[in-house]
Amino acid sequence: MNIQPAHRDADGRFRNPDGSPAGQTLRNAFRMMREGGGTAWPKSVVDPPQPKPPTTVPPGQAAFTFIGHASFLIRLDDGTTLLTDPIFSERCSPFSWIGPKRVRPPAIALDALPRIDAVLLSHGHYDHLDLPSLRALHARWGMPILTGLGHAELLARHGIPAATELNWGDAALLPGGHRATYLPMRHFSARGIRDRSKALWGGFAVEAVSGGSFAFLGDTAAGGHLDVIGRAFGGFGAALIPIGAYEPFWFMQEVHMTPEQALEAQLQLRVNTAVAMHFGTFKLTQEPIGEPVERLLAARGQQDFRVPAFGESFVLKL
Repeated sequence: MNIQPAHRDADGRFRNPDGSPAGQTLRNAFRMMREGGGTAWPKSVVDPPQPKPPTTVPPGQAAFTFIGHASFLIRLDDGTTLLTDPIFSERCSPFSWIGPKRVRPPAIALDALPRIDAVLLSHGHYDHLDLPSLRALHARWGMPILTGLGHAELLARHGIPAATELNWGDAALLPGGHRATYLPMRHFSARGIRDRSKALWGGFAVEAVSGGSFAFLGDTAAGGHLDVIGRAFGGFGAALIPIGAYEPFWFMQEVHMTPEQALEAQLQLRVNTAVAMHFGTFKLTQEPIGEPVERLLAARGQQDFRVPAFGESFVLKL
């Protein structure tokens, strides 16, 4: 498999798959902040209720239920149930009183979740690694957590021990014998200014015991790494691909994709059915709340790239 491990500089900082420094400079970050917040979002959005997630899935398929942002409940055909980047908190921030506040509640409340067998944790940004949610999940089930290098110590300090750290290309077995491989992404990871890129970021490929596979991208900018992944795995039955948080493009293009780039990512990864994520939950960037979905629908043509309603489940062939 041609997935190269991540490179770490002498100062302990990781680089992108193409060898470039990860993310933007602080100077550019301050320039972006001076531009302002862009189009305002509504304070809250109420979505119609959706049917409950399936409790059983046909052989060779999986059920993907959109909880919000990058959080999905995934049930495989043997009943193994996974959770991606769980965030049930009101804010994605180091503080409870300031920072991006969710405009939509989680489509499934944390207390209403079925048993979770494992968590796939893509990277350390606050909208993906939410310590209160992970603590609550660990207290309830003590399930394994798979994540990138450099995150286990943070989790352990906050009462979430024994996370499995992976480099790009490393694989680990999930409950049920399914196989998860950590994938290179073009992004970065940080909890503050001083730890920038000192922990690894990535996505996951999950290969089911019964055959077939799916990908969860976490966060990524566009790039040739996606084509490498598609060739290495021979394509995927399904993939969860981010479509939002891309404006201003001059800044965000280093870490996120536009909807049009997400469609290209589906082709690079050789994905039969893509499912949109990373939209409509937290206002992280300047674009209007509905624009990512509108642009995706306008550009997708004949591609099978689906936009889930909040709480909607798709049962897809892997």
